[in-house]
Amino acid sequence: MKDDNARRMRTNRVFLADDACDLDDFRTLIDRTVDPADYPFAIGVASNALVYDGDAVRRASDHPETRREIMAEWVEALADGPGVIVIRKAFADLRPIEAANPHFWAIIEEQRRDPSRHGDHFAKPGANDRVWNALEKLCLADPETFAAYYGNAVIALASEAWLGPFYQITSQLNVVNPGGEAQVPHRDYHMGFQTAAEIERYPAHAHRLSPMLTLQGAVAHCDMPLESGPTLYLPFSQAYPPGYLATLRDDFRAEFEARRVQLALACGDAVFFNPALFHAAGSNRSKNIRRIANLLQVSSAYGRAMESVDRLKMSLALYPVLQKLLAAKALSAGDADNAIAASAEGYAFPTNLDRDPAIGGLAPQSQQALMRQALAEGWSSEVFAEAARAQAWRRLT
Repeated sequence: MKDDNARRMRTNRVFLADDACDLDDFRTLIDRTVDPADYPFAIGVASNALVYDGDAVRRASDHPETRREIMAEWVEALADGPGVIVIRKAFADLRPIEAANPHFWAIIEEQRRDPSRHGDHFAKPGANDRVWNALEKLCLADPETFAAYYGNAVIALASEAWLGPFYQITSQLNVVNPGGEAQVPHRDYHMGFQTAAEIERYPAHAHRLSPMLTLQGAVAHCDMPLESGPTLYLPFSQAYPPGYLATLRDDFRAEFEARRVQLALACGDAVFFNPALFHAAGSNRSKNIRRIANLLQVSSAYGRAMESVDRLKMSLALYPVLQKLLAAKALSAGDADNAIAASAEGYAFPTNLDRDPAIGGLAPQSQQALMRQALAEGWSSEVFAEAARAQAWRRLT
């Protein structure tokens, strides 16, 4: 009996479950207050968010020693501190933003003419406008503006601070229109895009690792007074271990609504935050402000495998063999599932969210899920091959 209890306790430590979410423990974490003395580069604290001056940050980043010092301060602020930093005048020169905006508005107008296109996730379809892969679209449309925009020293400094060198930037433009309602509170990529059942399959150390692989940021492309719905944050919430499960619970969402903070931004300001921080776009109560922000999602170079593998070719070769072996009972269903896990792509990202949108959830169907569906429904090799190739094409830019 004692051994049984020890095994159960270990399992509960290693695998988090929905019933591990305790609101009192959560409140203990978020009840903290930022001590400005701990963050000497900051010029102030606003609603428990650290505020920095872009000009001072740029001057500090010009010198190797102070560059490392401010990066160290940002890492601790994002990891163990409030989880969110604001850089005023992150763009001292607004011309790159002003040059980029017409391209983005043109894309949005083109999308609006297509009734099959949807807006934001974590909000009602059609409430907001979203430009997926705004990074590549801007670069191809206007490389000169792209160079001026992403030559920004503050973006580079924050990205390197959290992720080290060789990071990978992606961006999505988000517009919250007048009357647009707030998003539901959530955490972000990776685990924030999964269901509770999927999240519970990952060990606790993966819950801790996920936010270390990504940095979230946003650049204000217009002035954002509070009435326009700038992002809502819950400082210190990134430190809650079962938080990916907690954001899906009504009691934690209610706590977020009662305790969240909101920061007005000026055009050219930037916010960076830990992706595990509970957050949500706010409601736009203005009559005429189309709140436009460039959402930056920066990923670690380490989030990739060592070798290039053509998983489509492998899936097409393996599928008829699995059908044959399963029909002959030469392979169990569990063994076949293991073979699929070793060959096909199990994760839905990266993908082209224009062509491969998340339908009925927060992520598109993965290659593994398609293969399992085909086997379960008895698709012929030809039908599976056609579906798999179509899926692979949708993932391309």
